[in-house]
Amino acid sequence: MENLKLFLQLAFDHVLDWKAYDHILFFIVLAVIYSFKEWKKIVWLITLFTLGHTVTLGLATYKIINIDVKIIEFLIPLTIFITATVNLFTIRKKNSHQSNINLFFAFFFGLIHGLGLSGFLRMILEDTDSKLLPLLEFAIGVEFAQLFIVFIILIAGFLALKILKISKRDWVLVLSSIVIGIVIPMLVERKFW
Repeated sequence: MENLKLFLQLAFDHVLDWKAYDHILFFIVLAVIYSFKEWKKIVWLITLFTLGHTVTLGLATYKIINIDVKIIEFLIPLTIFITATVNLFTIRKKNSHQSNINLFFAFFFGLIHGLGLSGFLRMILEDTDSKLLPLLEFAIGVEFAQLFIVFIILIAGFLALKILKISKRDWVLVLSSIVIGIVIPMLVERKFW
């Protein structure tokens, strides 16, 4: 039980870390297109990200894959930039393709984000005989932390759309643009070539 608490806390610290806010930025641009009435898609979105995140985290922890951390540190803000940019170009369209694209982004980009923490988790689990249970405990913590982030984003969206009467299109455009503005310096700073 003590290990479960430890890995849940590590996951919450990882996802909700204001100093390493890439998870938060990614989920802002991933979830900004949704509302509370789309809760099933939101659960899929979060779960697909956690699944992708856990797959590569596990593969890296078991030393099956090893990718240069500089490349991963560049790819993480790139995933945020791509997701935000897609939001800008697809919000004007009245179809569900954007939602389906974000489900794909959640899993595929989750694979990349999982590699970002692999060195840290590998170091913690180095002397552990069974790495599977701590990985699953960490994944559960990531899932709950992401649910928390998305819940906050949905509340903010509800307030913006229903109380402040901002159009959904404007809400998505403004938030996605702000995130792009934050991420571009990260991309420049983290270029690996």
